[in-house]
Amino acid sequence: MFFKHNILLVIYNLITAFVKLLLPIAGGFNAKLKKGIDGRKKTFETLQNNIQKGDTVFWFHCASLGEYEQGLPVFEKLKSKYPKAKIVLSFFSPSGYEVRKKNPITSIVVYLPLDTKRNAELFLKLVNPKLVVFVKYDLWPNYLKALKNHSSKVVLISALLRPHQHFFKFYGKAFQKLFFSFDYIFTQNSESKELLKSIGYCDVTESNDTRFDRVSNQLTQNNSLPFLEDFIDNKLCIVAGSTWEEDENILAPYIQKANKSTKFIIAPHSINKKGIKRLMETLGDKAVLFSKHQKVSLSDKQVFIVDTIGILSKIYNYANIAYVGGGMGSSGLHNTLEAAVFGIPIIIGKNYDKFPEAKEMLERGGLFSVRDYKSFETTLDRFVVDANYREKCGKINKIYIEDNKGATSKIIDKLTLLIKD
Repeated sequence: MFFKHNILLVIYNLITAFVKLLLPIAGGFNAKLKKGIDGRKKTFETLQNNIQKGDTVFWFHCASLGEYEQGLPVFEKLKSKYPKAKIVLSFFSPSGYEVRKKNPITSIVVYLPLDTKRNAELFLKLVNPKLVVFVKYDLWPNYLKALKNHSSKVVLISALLRPHQHFFKFYGKAFQKLFFSFDYIFTQNSESKELLKSIGYCDVTESNDTRFDRVSNQLTQNNSLPFLEDFIDNKLCIVAGSTWEEDENILAPYIQKANKSTKFIIAPHSINKKGIKRLMETLGDKAVLFSKHQKVSLSDKQVFIVDTIGILSKIYNYANIAYVGGGMGSSGLHNTLEAAVFGIPIIIGKNYDKFPEAKEMLERGGLFSVRDYKSFETTLDRFVVDANYREKCGKINKIYIEDNKGATSKIIDKLTLLIKD
């Protein structure tokens, strides 16, 4: 096993070296890749300029934006509990870094350098973290190997594991060693916990999903958006959040035939000129953009297109019904919990197998999956005409959120003990 593990690590390092050579070329054709390449060049300088010898440092790592949102309740509690600690927040993806380089947790936000032995050792030398928190399953062999030889306490939170992942295949036994680099692991569900136990890892607790705490906190915030109140004008409102083109292809024909007494808010996942233009051309004069909303009479419009980021959580507060995007295509279902916390029924696309919260809400009867336009039309029509049914399904989702809070407290209690050791 030792021999096999080392052979795999050699192969992995060769592939990483090859990728490192190719990235600058690929970056010339992909703006997102180029942002990551340019950002990584600044990582070590940023760390050198912001961390001094003797600082107590916590390092939080997230692959992208989704993992950040999952870790945020824990990050916030740790920051509050240890205000003198410096926090380093790293991302692998530009999607996370670009959106959260300004955040309430820390000003030391960096791209994680590519996973090489040299990068891992230099990163740890500069950061010298007392505590390391990885989120979900972004596991990097060289960083974890370096951490194994470091004095840091290393924790994986919100782990979500499935039997078909490579860790649990016949060829993946060597990758299982990665989990043993962690001092403790918190899983989102019992299946993940049992999978870890099946490979002999026992320092594990099922804590549930921290996002339940995150979205519950949204109810304590000021969710007022006066311009939406003007737009909705006391009418029924359907909010379609984080939509992709596949989602918009079933939304648009429904909007075209909908009664004028029903209002629609569409918040696309990606704010790009081509996608926004396509939506505006499809929906015509009945639609208004957020960026142009001050120039028109909002109550006269039927569709509000949100061509900005950062306000979707507040927008769901105005919904009577929510459609959450990503599930009609293969991009991945977006956060249904953000809508559920406001006690409204939710419609999603057909692809949701990797999202346990969607499965559970569907089983409870608060969330509904549609395969095509016809099933979407039938489902949405019933919600539009039947207020009692709408309220009943929405209440199911609100109770579901309440039933699943508390993950953050479990994690913080354990982290406090680890930090004291």
